Amino acid sequence: MIEVKNITKTYKTGDIDFQALSDVSFTIQDGEFVAIMGPSGSGKSTMMHILGCLDTPTLGTYYLDGKDVSVLTDDELADIRKDKIGFVFQSFNLLPRTTVIRNVSLPLVYAGLKKEERTERAVASLIAAGMDEGHFHHKGSQLSGGQIQRVAIARALVNNPSLILADEPTGNLDTKTGEIVLGTFQKLNKEENRTIILITHEHDVAMHAERIIHIKDGKIISDRKNDQRKIIS
Repeated sequence: MIEVKNITKTYKTGDIDFQALSDVSFTIQDGEFVAIMGPSGSGKSTMMHILGCLDTPTLGTYYLDGKDVSVLTDDELADIRKDKIGFVFQSFNLLPRTTVIRNVSLPLVYAGLKKEERTERAVASLIAAGMDEGHFHHKGSQLSGGQIQRVAIARALVNNPSLILADEPTGNLDTKTGEIVLGTFQKLNKEENRTIILITHEHDVAMHAERIIHIKDGKIISDRKNDQRKIIS
């Protein structure tokens, strides 16, 4: 699914160049669950933005499903984000005064789907994300942190993306709730063959993935299969 070849990303501030990524290469197959781990400032968030087609590398090439993302137009990149990638962020980004169903179906409004189909797909996504049906018509402000994150996962699933990018998805959650959310990602990976890329600075969180790519100072320092993976039943 993903091939990253010799990617370098340099940001320029005045006369100063800052290299966030330096000659990074790796591949991710369909259906893998990969954690990209590193401390603050390591380059992992820059990598996520490139993988999510939110930014482009200064040098190197990024192939997504065989397409060279580096040469696509802004409209083509927007189509990829809409059709192939689901984003889950630490900050949830839900509308607090809007119902769960409405929050999840909102991306489908922009896609031009009719209300009946929007609702049907939103319900299916919420069930896949492990959300209790009794909360479907609650507003965002009435939910716990874990419930809100499950709604955010459902929203990421509603366009049926093949790739889910989760940026510090447990960062605002307590340990127990975070485990539930990570178990949801494992279920989506195992039962629906979704490709999951989890961005985190926490070793305990990364241990839930089947493979860990460790980034430091913009470079990959290890890329290994996780033989001690923590499975949430």
